[in-house]
Amino acid sequence: MPEIPDLTQYIMTGTRYLLPLLALWVLLRCVRSMLRERYEPETWAYLVDLNGERHPVYHWECIVGRAGSADVVLQAQSVSRMHASLQRDGGGYWTVSDLRSKGGTYVNGKPAGLLTPVRDGDVLDFAGAELVFQAVTRDEREWLERRRTAPGRFVGPGVTLLILTLFQAFLTLEFTVTAEERHLVPVCLGFLALIVLEWFCFLVMKSVRRTGFEPETVAFFLSTLGMSVAASSTPDDMFRQVVFLALGVALFFILGWWLRDLRRVKAVRWLAALAAMGLLAITVVLGDVRGGSGSWLDFGSFTVQPSELVKVLYIYTGAATLDRLFARRNLFVFIVFSAVCVCALALMGDFGTALVFFAAFLVIAFMRSGSFATVFLAVGGAAMAGFLVLSVKPYVAERFMTWGHAWEDVWDSGYQQTHAMSAAASGGLFGRGAGAGSLVDITAADTDMVFAVLSEELGLIIAVLAMFAVIALALFAVRNAARGRSTFYVIAGCAAVSLMMVQMGLNIFGSLDILPFTGVTFPFVSKGGTSLISCWMLLAFVKATDTRRDASFVVSRDPKTPDEGYEEEEEDEGADEAPGEEDGK
Repeated sequence: MPEIPDLTQYIMTGTRYLLPLLALWVLLRCVRSMLRERYEPETWAYLVDLNGERHPVYHWECIVGRAGSADVVLQAQSVSRMHASLQRDGGGYWTVSDLRSKGGTYVNGKPAGLLTPVRDGDVLDFAGAELVFQAVTRDEREWLERRRTAPGRFVGPGVTLLILTLFQAFLTLEFTVTAEERHLVPVCLGFLALIVLEWFCFLVMKSVRRTGFEPETVAFFLSTLGMSVAASSTPDDMFRQVVFLALGVALFFILGWWLRDLRRVKAVRWLAALAAMGLLAITVVLGDVRGGSGSWLDFGSFTVQPSELVKVLYIYTGAATLDRLFARRNLFVFIVFSAVCVCALALMGDFGTALVFFAAFLVIAFMRSGSFATVFLAVGGAAMAGFLVLSVKPYVAERFMTWGHAWEDVWDSGYQQTHAMSAAASGGLFGRGAGAGSLVDITAADTDMVFAVLSEELGLIIAVLAMFAVIALALFAVRNAARGRSTFYVIAGCAAVSLMMVQMGLNIFGSLDILPFTGVTFPFVSKGGTSLISCWMLLAFVKATDTRRDASFVVSRDPKTPDEGYEEEEEDEGADEAPGEEDGK
């Protein structure tokens, strides 16, 4: 009789080739929906010139000027390049601020200073260029909103999530072959809990009539890879990993709800800054040293890295403080706050996180900087960069000495990186199978060298797709920046994805000896509770940039206008025609 092949061999062979296809399918569907579907901006007001031409106002903070980069471009030579700023608050009240223009800004003939109130019908004079301000009424906004395209028309989020569920199911199937018998139940229950959690979140979004679920799907895809790493390295901690994931998702919703009210957000920005500095101060004094960095706090069997949570507070404070960079004091305060954070991280010896904070500082500060700001940003950036160089500790210097020479000392300074590169190469395109890798036995393999673990077990294709998943979130936030509702949302979202990109780059290139090894985590994928929670909270900032029709729960569907007060009104289900059309307007 012919020999019957082992069933486990069929399972491992089939899933090894099927998993990359499913992962690619999930990512392509998310990218198509996020980056390729039609996307119309929101219209909040109009500036009407003497010829009757209407200049739409697409943002809550708009720069009016002659420069091509201005939000509302005026061609008159008397208008300064960055002449004035037109702003709307969360309550629907508009103000205009002169940006030290040569010709001045006037409202109904009176000089405008900082945050001068503007009402419907007011005449705004920008150095002789007169325009009438027309606020969009509630009826007009509802009509305009109905004409915008909602996400999910061509790429259904439910189908994408179903494909991701299949990916998770086949990944679990691989672990049923490779996992030890005593670990089989916790691993399977961990992936089952992940599937239940993501479908629960999807149904919650559906219940509040939100159709954009692509950023969450990308995050759940990356979290699935993180769950796989945890199941391979520390299967006994699967329950803890699920708890941290659930906590991160819960805080994602809580922070998203909080961000809906910008007046509330800005009111507590200084409290957030104090909380960040307090966490850093406690860590400097009481932090436990691990791997040369004293950035850990021990609470019994749990360890916390406060700097991960400070990332969220830092972006929150920076975006809320620098939404109006024409206020000089805001820039000075943010530079000082950034310097304090980076100095505290340097004292801890957390060089990698200090680099991440420095990158976030540059992104946040340059988002809305003018000529005056550029000078001080350069000075502040140079000062912090110099401090980083001076504060390098011996273990950091050793890592820089090892950079590019890992193979010269494979049993000492280059031990981790040489093993990571060897393991990554051994996985090939399709990997050796989930749980079948050997790199997980190396110290910090499931955190600092997680890219190599993915390459060895799941293959280079899935490891590269994990990298492109983070890039997709970054491109999504950048695309939304041009159409963002508020500067706070744009700055916070772009800073969040920039932080993720820097972390990912340092993690991948450091483990492969392309860059100095800094020991930072791969967003969503590296094992670690505080890091996972931080990434999900950062995702709330990315979600806030999404102003597609009914896409983001962070963005209020029906923001108020001053003449309507703050009481909710039921949505008009009338005919889809422009207000005033029946009057011939």
